[in-house]
Amino acid sequence: MLRIAGVLILLVTLYVTLRLADENAFGSRNLIDVANRQGFYGVLTLGVAVLIVTGAIDLSIGSVAGLAAITFGLLMGEGVRPIPAAGIVLLGGMLVGLAHGLLVTRLKLQAFLVTLCGLFIYRGIARYISKRPVGLSDIQQENPSMTDSIDWLRWVLIGKDENSALLFPAQLFVMIMLAVAIGFILHKSVIGRYWYAIGYNESAARYSGIATDRYRVLAFVISSTLASLGGILMLLDVRTADPNTAGTNWELFAITGAVLGGCSLKGGEGTAIGILLGAAVLPLLQNAMSFVEINGKEIPDSVIPVVIGLTLLLGTIVDEFFRRRAAVRK
Repeated sequence: MLRIAGVLILLVTLYVTLRLADENAFGSRNLIDVANRQGFYGVLTLGVAVLIVTGAIDLSIGSVAGLAAITFGLLMGEGVRPIPAAGIVLLGGMLVGLAHGLLVTRLKLQAFLVTLCGLFIYRGIARYISKRPVGLSDIQQENPSMTDSIDWLRWVLIGKDENSALLFPAQLFVMIMLAVAIGFILHKSVIGRYWYAIGYNESAARYSGIATDRYRVLAFVISSTLASLGGILMLLDVRTADPNTAGTNWELFAITGAVLGGCSLKGGEGTAIGILLGAAVLPLLQNAMSFVEINGKEIPDSVIPVVIGLTLLLGTIVDEFFRRRAAVRK
């Protein structure tokens, strides 16, 4: 509860800073945009958080999302309707997660190394299958019959009309629905209890009769599937995806959000509400920085990675503090 309270205080502080920095920052357009980005990164964070609960990690999220965005666009360019194309991409994400899980559980490889290799592999595949950026405008020009289907899907999942005007934070609603499902699994199902047990002490969980490999593979599948969904959302949102840059550093946002939300990198800890709150921090922090001025000058974008790194470090320090405090109480 203390961690959740801390994240809430941080979010309130950021919103107050946003309000004081520029009164226009609290306009409906900017707030909807922030909420949409919080929903987007929340989708990625939910996936990696499930994996972190089990004591593993996924560094390939950004590359998987980038490959998913490129594949989604190429499929539609070949005449596949948007919804079936999205289904194929999500299935591909499931297979990627399955491969990761089997490599970790069957060959006993470290999740860090497996997904780090995946980060390079999937980026390379994206560059191989598409030598240039994929854009929805080109797809709609080449396949006019898809225009209405794509615009409808953008309205449902992104909240934008055919003119790309943001009407409502649809991605936030997508995240909330996924969070409800993930929260139910984590806190109300046997699967969730097994995940916590595996993350807290995998050997003890195995000796107690839990099929640890099976449930860890499931966590990998969820992580990669939600990363693929992130790629689909990105292409629908910004209308273009570059195979060289799509999804770059998204794993940092997701892991940082999970840690800030109370997930321990050592496994066995984390709550759905904490994950949601943690995922909301960095997008809001980014937006606040764009309005804050120091000596009359805007903060350059190059500072943002520094802030992300310091935020992750702070979250790790806080996590270690609470773990040691809990150990002393025992």
